[in-house]
Amino acid sequence: MLVDVETGEVLQHEEAFKRWYPASLTKLMTAYVAFRAIESGDLEITSPVTLSAKAAAEPPSKMYYGEGATMTLDTALKIIMVKSANDVAAAIGESVAGNRRDFIERMNSEARRLGMSDTHFINPHGLPGEGQYTTARDMAVLARALKRDFPQYGSYFSIEAIETGDNIYPNYNMLIGRYPGADGMKTGFICSAGFNQVSSAHRGDRSVISVVFGAESLADRAEQSARLLEEGLSGEATGSGVKLMDLEPYGENRTVVADLREEICSPEAAQTRAEGRDDDGDLILNSKYILPLERELEPVAVALGGTDGRVAAIEVDMPIPTPRPRLVELEESPEVSETAELVASETETTTVSTTDGLRPSLDVPLPSPRPSL
Repeated sequence: MLVDVETGEVLQHEEAFKRWYPASLTKLMTAYVAFRAIESGDLEITSPVTLSAKAAAEPPSKMYYGEGATMTLDTALKIIMVKSANDVAAAIGESVAGNRRDFIERMNSEARRLGMSDTHFINPHGLPGEGQYTTARDMAVLARALKRDFPQYGSYFSIEAIETGDNIYPNYNMLIGRYPGADGMKTGFICSAGFNQVSSAHRGDRSVISVVFGAESLADRAEQSARLLEEGLSGEATGSGVKLMDLEPYGENRTVVADLREEICSPEAAQTRAEGRDDDGDLILNSKYILPLERELEPVAVALGGTDGRVAAIEVDMPIPTPRPRLVELEESPEVSETAELVASETETTTVSTTDGLRPSLDVPLPSPRPSL
C-alpha cells in the first residue's frame, strides 16, 4: 500500500485486503491505545509501566528486565518502537488497562472505530496465534490515524537507536537516517508473515505512508519500502483518486491468513539471506534511494525508574547503573508462538559499523537485580 497522508488518496495497492499475521506491527496499535489513554486523562507520559511475571516471561525480542521492573510509559514506548521488546509491550498493555484482556479489548475496539475491518488482535506484541490478523489496507489506516490523531508523538517512530546501560540498540527500520525524509514507523518479522514494514516519509508539503508484507529479507523490505516512498514523494505514483476508506475489498480467499513459514524460514532461504551480506557481515542494500549512514547513530537514552505519573500498576524503584555504552549487533530474534513453539531457527541480524571500523559485540543480557517493592 502507498497512501497520501494528507488526502488519504491510495497511490498504489496490491493485495491490499489479503490477511497477514501483523507480527510486531501490532505494536503500532499498542502505542495508539496508550496515546488514547493519555488523551483521556487516565494516564500521563510519566506514568509507571511495571513488568508482571507473565510480561517478563514473554519470548524474544525482549529487554530481559525481569519481574517487577518499572519504567515510565515514555520509556516503554521508545523501547517497543526501536527494540520491539515483547516483554515491554505486554507490560504496557497490563499497565494501561489494568490487565491484558481489557487492553486487547481496547485494541480491537479502536480497530473497529478506525475502520480496520479486517484486523483482529490477540495480544499487545504481535507474537502469532489463531485470531491475530491484519491487512496492508488496515495497517495504512492505523498509520494514518497515528499521524493524524497524535502528531505530537511522531518522534517515537523515528528514533535511530536507544541507549540503555552499556548497550546501544539500533532501530530495525533501515530507512531511519538513510532515506531522506523518512520519519517512521515500524518493522516486524515472523516466519509466517515474512519481513514486513510500515514506513512514512515527507518531502516539502507532501507526506506518504507505505506498507509492505511478505518481504524475503531485511534488505528486501527496506528496498521495497524505499521504492514505494520515492514513487509517492516524487509524484510518479499518481493514484486514481480513490480514498483509503473508500477502497472496495477485493481478492479471493480473504479470510485465509497467509503463511510463508516454509518459504521464509527454510534452510535455502536462510542461505540466500546469508549471501546478501558482504565479507564483514553487513547487509548489501541495492536501492539507490537508501544512503549509507556516514555518521554515528544518535541514540536516545532509556532507563528504569523515573515515574511520577498516575499509577496504573505497582511501582518498583530499581535504579540501574549506566556505564559507557557499547554498540550492540542489531538482532531481530526469531519470535515464538503463544504455545512456545519456535517459529524460526535463524536469527536475522543487521550489523551497524562503528566509526573506527570495529564490529559491534552481541548483547548478552545480564540478570536483573531483585526489585524492591
